[in-house]
Amino acid sequence: MVFGRHLNKYYLKYAWMLVLGIASLILVDFFQLLTPRIYNLVVNALTYGTVNIDGAEVPFTMDILLTKICAPMLIIIFVMLAGRFLWRVCFFGASIRVVTDMRSEMFDHCKDLSQQFYNVNKVGDLMSLFTNDLDTIEDCFGSGILMAADALCLGAMAVVKMVRMNPLLTLFSMLPMVFLFAISTVVGKSMRKKWDRRQAQFSKISDFSQESFSGIAVIKAFVREYLELAAFDRLNKDNENANVDFVKTSTLLRVFVTLFEESVIGVILGYGGYLVYVGTFNAGELIEFIGYFTSIVWPILAIAELVDMSSRGKASLGRISKLLDTPQDVVDAEGVEAPETIHGKIEFKDLTWRYPGANHDNLHNVSFKIEAGENIGIIGKTGSGKTTVCDLILRTYNVPDGTVFVDDIDINKIPIRTVREFAAYVPQDNFLFSDTIAENIAFASDSGDMALIENAARIAGVDDDINGFPLKYETVLGERGVTVSGGQKQRISIARAVMKDASILIMDDSVSAVDTDTERRILGELRELRKGKTTILIAHRVSTIEQMDKILYMDRGRVLGFGTHEELMETCPEFRKTVELQRLEDKTEQADSVHASAEQGGGENA
Repeated sequence: MVFGRHLNKYYLKYAWMLVLGIASLILVDFFQLLTPRIYNLVVNALTYGTVNIDGAEVPFTMDILLTKICAPMLIIIFVMLAGRFLWRVCFFGASIRVVTDMRSEMFDHCKDLSQQFYNVNKVGDLMSLFTNDLDTIEDCFGSGILMAADALCLGAMAVVKMVRMNPLLTLFSMLPMVFLFAISTVVGKSMRKKWDRRQAQFSKISDFSQESFSGIAVIKAFVREYLELAAFDRLNKDNENANVDFVKTSTLLRVFVTLFEESVIGVILGYGGYLVYVGTFNAGELIEFIGYFTSIVWPILAIAELVDMSSRGKASLGRISKLLDTPQDVVDAEGVEAPETIHGKIEFKDLTWRYPGANHDNLHNVSFKIEAGENIGIIGKTGSGKTTVCDLILRTYNVPDGTVFVDDIDINKIPIRTVREFAAYVPQDNFLFSDTIAENIAFASDSGDMALIENAARIAGVDDDINGFPLKYETVLGERGVTVSGGQKQRISIARAVMKDASILIMDDSVSAVDTDTERRILGELRELRKGKTTILIAHRVSTIEQMDKILYMDRGRVLGFGTHEELMETCPEFRKTVELQRLEDKTEQADSVHASAEQGGGENA
């Protein structure tokens, strides 16, 4: 058994199943302890030809065999069969329900944790909590209660019967158990530490495997298979060592249990045999006493198993509790009110901000205003803060009060869910689910209308590509969309955002993997579709955003310019320099292309 704040409530929730299981277990134990008495009758009947029935010695006859031995045994077998079935359903059924509830609670908590949490906690570590650690909790809850209740009930009833037969022999039998309990307590503490190490090694190997499978294309491209295999072998060896270390300690405990068990059997045979010799016991009574003691062997083993199990359970519950106790650091403030709608006006007022745990500011005195319905382009060097600005609009992180406003309302006074409901987002990594293309596009919308899905794909410029697949929109994408090209992933992500038809659309470098003509067509379609709605497009090339209503130029977390393309060319030297450099690059590329074509043509003519 294992107890903890996040687990105790389930003992109460499923108390009815546990009580029913314990009741059936007690019934089974009671009938189980009737069998040594029947063994007594059989041994004495075969030895002396008589049996003791209600204090009187009577000859052993067929009637006695059927009524006093066979019939009771059949009843005992039937009751034990039904009772064991019932307590298995109750205990193990409750444990499955507990783990199901905990898994739901964990997943529900994980969905509310901030992006910062997932930046510092690896997927493999989290998955081990949902698999290995919950499996351990399931064992501890079901088997743990079974062992504890059985050890207490069966052990107590057997000891009572042994004491009634011979108190001194019972005392000799129980003395070694004191030493066993002391050893179990000491060994249990060591086992918990070793189980912690075992789980940590499992998390490492799980995370390494997940990353390797996700990045298998990169590994193959750089011919790193053997190096990755060597790294996996090291982790696998560490995992093996941690498991072997734990098993050694666990086996040592079991060896001690067996040692004490066999030593007690020796005591019973020695002293019990003497009692038979002097006439205190007869042969049947000695067999009956040994039968009661063998019934205690399971409780003794259960105690050792409980120590082992509780050590593992406490370690796993501690890891799970650490997750469940992780605070939700991006939450709604008190008194937030959801507006009926969001039109898309956005304003930053002198915002200085840094990522959680960072030692320097990532944004410095950022101020600008986007009117509802405007098309805004954000441009700047890598690391200039473009994505950060969009993350803060979506409340991915906390922002200081009075620095970011949506529709002239402090964003901290609007429920986070409301902000995100009225926004659509196309991220840089273009994450796609392992589902059909249609389901991926319809993900952000409640509508599964194929006409709307196809229209969104057409606007995103990916309709022709999808129709070229054998299954078209029913094509199932691989993990993270690996079965389609980078450009197709981008356009499917754009279609998903278009499908939402939100007041605010944020596209983070979302047309970088498509050619210029496709880019121009997609942006034209979006401009026509989203008239009166706010669109924010992050880009690295000026040509992508020069037709936007306004452009936000950033560098090193600061706003160096905000206005139309023409205004920035006049007022922002840094922007003008960027434009000139990119135009020069374009001319150079065009010249190289023409030169290469000429050389190719000359070669063919020759």
